[in-house]
Amino acid sequence: MQARVMLERDLSAIRQDVLRLGGMVEQAIDRCIEALKRLDVEMAREIIAFDEEINRMRYQIEEACLEAIATQQPMASDLRAIIAAMFCATNLERMGDHAKSIAKLTIEMADEPLLKPLIDIPRMAQIAKEMLRQVLEAYVEHDPEKARAAVTRDDEVDALDEQVYRELITYMMQDPRTIFRATRLLWISHNLERIADRVTNIAERVIFMVTGELQELN
Repeated sequence: MQARVMLERDLSAIRQDVLRLGGMVEQAIDRCIEALKRLDVEMAREIIAFDEEINRMRYQIEEACLEAIATQQPMASDLRAIIAAMFCATNLERMGDHAKSIAKLTIEMADEPLLKPLIDIPRMAQIAKEMLRQVLEAYVEHDPEKARAAVTRDDEVDALDEQVYRELITYMMQDPRTIFRATRLLWISHNLERIADRVTNIAERVIFMVTGELQELN
């Protein structure tokens, strides 16, 4: 009985750390888009430095998961929860990498004005953050339907990414001098699209955690 109490305590702590990591990633996404809007080099550098904290939290979660496996003799359902937590942490850390990439691209563009008003890119970031919040709620609540619902908006992000691509290609065709700035915005859009894809990865593991079934979403 005591061992079971200890395992549940450890699993609860791991869940809280996953949520904390998710909050850190959401903050990084918020701030990288704000830095982009302002072409704020100092803020972009802070985001790059903050990525080290995200990395440390990911490894802290993985170490806690491995220790739980080694010392607590988890049952099958507990083991799925531990594996899901490790998978969530890995994908959240990758999302942090995408935010860091956006910050680096912002620094590259900072010497010139933005090529165009930012409309679709901030919208992509907002949808991705909403998807992230919903999938983390699904993770905590053990709710596979909420996990499935979170990824339905991935199509919106993909459509906006395509729209950004078409618009920027037009800029480059009309004026080759825009190529440098346009390609950076293309890469920023792609990073946001990848963040949404990683939400889908997490949703698949939430479903696995609850049902024991691996399903490919989208």
